[in-house]
Amino acid sequence: MTSFPEVHTVSDTPTPAASPSAAAAGPSADDLSDAQGHGHGGDPARSATRFEIVAVVIIGLAMVALPTIEAVWRRFTGNSMPGAAVYTQHFTLWIGFIGAMIATASKSHLALSTLDMIPPGRARVFCQGLASVLSAFINAALAYASLIMVLAQRGSTNVLEGGVPAIVFEAVMPIAFTVMAYRFAKQSTSKLARILGFAAVAVVVPFILGAFLSSYGHPVAWLTPPDFSAIFGSHRSLFVWPAALALFVGFLMGMPVFVAMAGCAMLLFYVDGTVVASVPTETFSLVQQPSLPAIPLLTIAGYLLAEGGASKRLVRAAQAWFGWMPGGLAVVTVVVCAVFTTFTGASGVTILALGGILLPALKEEGYPEGFAVGNLTASGSLGLLFPPSLPVILYGVVAGVAIDHLYIAGLLPGLVMIILVAAYGIYMGVKNKTPQHAFALKDALAALWGAKWDLGLPVLVMVVVKSGFATIVEAAALGAAYAILVELIVFRDIHPFRDLPKVLGHAAALVGSVVILLGMAMGLTNYLVDAEIPTALLNYVQSHIHSQWAFLLALNVILLVLGSVLEIYSAIVVLAPLIVPLGKAFNVEPLHLGVVFLANLELGFLFPPMGLNLLLAATRFKKPLPYLYKQALPFLVIMAIGVLLITYVPAITTGVVYALKGGP
Repeated sequence: MTSFPEVHTVSDTPTPAASPSAAAAGPSADDLSDAQGHGHGGDPARSATRFEIVAVVIIGLAMVALPTIEAVWRRFTGNSMPGAAVYTQHFTLWIGFIGAMIATASKSHLALSTLDMIPPGRARVFCQGLASVLSAFINAALAYASLIMVLAQRGSTNVLEGGVPAIVFEAVMPIAFTVMAYRFAKQSTSKLARILGFAAVAVVVPFILGAFLSSYGHPVAWLTPPDFSAIFGSHRSLFVWPAALALFVGFLMGMPVFVAMAGCAMLLFYVDGTVVASVPTETFSLVQQPSLPAIPLLTIAGYLLAEGGASKRLVRAAQAWFGWMPGGLAVVTVVVCAVFTTFTGASGVTILALGGILLPALKEEGYPEGFAVGNLTASGSLGLLFPPSLPVILYGVVAGVAIDHLYIAGLLPGLVMIILVAAYGIYMGVKNKTPQHAFALKDALAALWGAKWDLGLPVLVMVVVKSGFATIVEAAALGAAYAILVELIVFRDIHPFRDLPKVLGHAAALVGSVVILLGMAMGLTNYLVDAEIPTALLNYVQSHIHSQWAFLLALNVILLVLGSVLEIYSAIVVLAPLIVPLGKAFNVEPLHLGVVFLANLELGFLFPPMGLNLLLAATRFKKPLPYLYKQALPFLVIMAIGVLLITYVPAITTGVVYALKGGP
């Protein structure tokens, strides 16, 4: 059996300078940050302040504990534990915004990768400076808008269990936006851009002071933002189009997606004469989403396994069970990457974690290097449809689809994608006469037993949900508690004081990127709904597309292209609210639409020129992008066939769900 390079855990990963074999190690803190931020970030744990890390640890562990205790409490008493669910939902807001502050400090907010295409020099410095100045100004404006929202709640009777006012949780928003505005201004790569960034923040400060004075009955006219709606009247385009163009250019230059969306939403509300506090108000309404806490909880679980020794154990188990097959190691690569992606939810982490282990092993067994690189690049996007994958939960929250049903609907389509890619691996194994290893049941069972704790996480989540023991949030909390137990106590891969805060810091940065993005998207969506833009889009599509077949084909093409440009979390929160009404109009079953949506975004990871897996694999394996385009092309075609099967054979998606439910 092929021997694999040793996998280092968080506590013993050597620095590149200290060890030439570091490339074969498991994912480092910087690797994980790069995966979540399109390669722009640093280490969130090192970038955050001590206060932020301590707050994340306390809030994160409280979020794990409360739903776990409630699930057990309800089991024995038959009643819900007072306040547990409500506090967990509100803690999501806290960990989301503190995580957003950490993501800003580490430059790991979700953003386009176009800046990487600009060579180092003055042009790149200019683009970075423009993005930083705009980001600083928009976050300062968000601080002002959220302060108006908080001040409007003074004296409100809205209190949580135990008499804690809801305003305590709302207050994190203006504080976080202020900190992020300062950090964006400070991060500019040139002195001039830093000066302009702080000047942009200073422009908003008088209006913040005016908001305080107005709330106490002392309004000052010159401390109130000018009414551009009144100034420009019917010529509002003179203000809107230049501002919108600046936002678009900043977005292309690397400005975080949430900043672009927030700027767009506030601009549209502002010129319409609507209070800009509508944007943070929609963000705060996130706490009313009962499934939302599952996002941070499963992110914590995934990061714990990713930074522990799960990758090594899963590889050895898969090799023991599939190594006897023709092309066995290629099949192992597909299976292990798919399983690992279900834990992390972000396929970039899979490539970073497993690339250094599996690439040397594939080459050693005689696979061409190009195939090996392409196989790892493609396999890194498999598994996103399986529990407890985070994109499935996020889509369920945004689209209003039952998450447990969506997981069940994705099982067979996910297996179809795995089988197709694995079949190509078998073909290449036979073609290149790669060695086959004798199957030893004893060794296979021992390897499987060694990975039992890692494989137990998705099983635990699905069993407790389908058995009725726990809700999806409680199941996520049980999964996070399980991961903590496994990595800290069973395997001791992660030290509770030295390593756990780092892991929670990395998880919080991703959670913050997703939660704040979702909040800003809700603000923009609110404007679009008020302006009846989805209705206009629906009418346009229905007037040009007259069949479900044509609609699904157009959807595949659009999602494939946009999925290669937008990060998957961005794509979900931006596109799902627009796609769901269209699917309903063309009588596409909601679960089928959800799986088609996610499968296309999964395929978008491989679509040139900016598919995330292509960028990360080029970095991980130190190969030029044109080389990656060529090696990933066969896998792109194979997976496209799978997506078309999923799209046009709905029974693959809905059959299992209907069988379990007893009919549609």
